[in-house]
Amino acid sequence: MTANRRASPRSLKSDLAQVDAHTPREEEFEELPELTDEMLSRATVKKGGRPVSPNPRVMISLRLPADVLARWKATGPGWQTRMAEKLGEIS
Repeated sequence: MTANRRASPRSLKSDLAQVDAHTPREEEFEELPELTDEMLSRATVKKGGRPVSPNPRVMISLRLPADVLARWKATGPGWQTRMAEKLGEIS
C-alpha cells in the first residue's frame, strides 16, 4: 500500500504506514488483560455471510431463443426473478 495515496471513502481512515512502522514495546503488553478460562467460556464464534436459504437456487444451463430472452430483459431489472416465478407457476 502506498502511504502517499489519499484514503478512499470506504477505507479505515487510518495511517496504515504508521501502523506498519510501529514496534510494540514491552510495557504495551502489560496493558493487555490475561485471558482467563471464564473469559474464553463466554466467547462466541460468529460466522459471516448470508443466512442459509431454506430453498437454495440451483445453477443450470438453459438455451432460449434470443427474442424470448430479449423480451424478458426488456421488462427491466429483476427479470430473472420474474422468470423464475413464472416457471414456478407451471408446476
